[in-house]
Amino acid sequence: MDLRNFHIDIARLYWECVGDIMDHEKIQKLDQWEQHNHTSRLQHSLNVSYYSFLICLKFGWDYRSAARAGLLHDLYFYDWRTKKGLRKNHALWHPLVAVDNAKKICDLNPVEEDCIRKHMWPCTVVPPRYKEGFVITMVDKICATCEVFAKDEPKVARAQ
Repeated sequence: MDLRNFHIDIARLYWECVGDIMDHEKIQKLDQWEQHNHTSRLQHSLNVSYYSFLICLKFGWDYRSAARAGLLHDLYFYDWRTKKGLRKNHALWHPLVAVDNAKKICDLNPVEEDCIRKHMWPCTVVPPRYKEGFVITMVDKICATCEVFAKDEPKVARAQ
């Protein structure tokens, strides 16, 4: 097996899943927002998207929905560190905002919508309905932990 071609094929398959939304201005705008310790919200979303895609592909699950939901799961445009009004409970609020924003970009299938809406479980109380949702939930937490403890130079300035 030629590993170079294998990796190219995996990258091509991933791009087939998210390519139609990747260049959308709202997705690209995520690069202006810091998510965890100098990691942009776009980079965090790409991390969650790609690793969720790989896990679901490995197990023969709905890797396309996982890739898309992972990319869209934090599609909101406010600083979560600032507690104002309804945003006091960011863990519960932002998945709802992300679903609304994602629906403005593309049609969501039931798996994608559930994955985005419940990716903050157990904070959301109701667990994901689909196994892809559990993957995104766990990958999101692992990526966030790695990003928080990463020791590198700032990559993005906080949006004002």
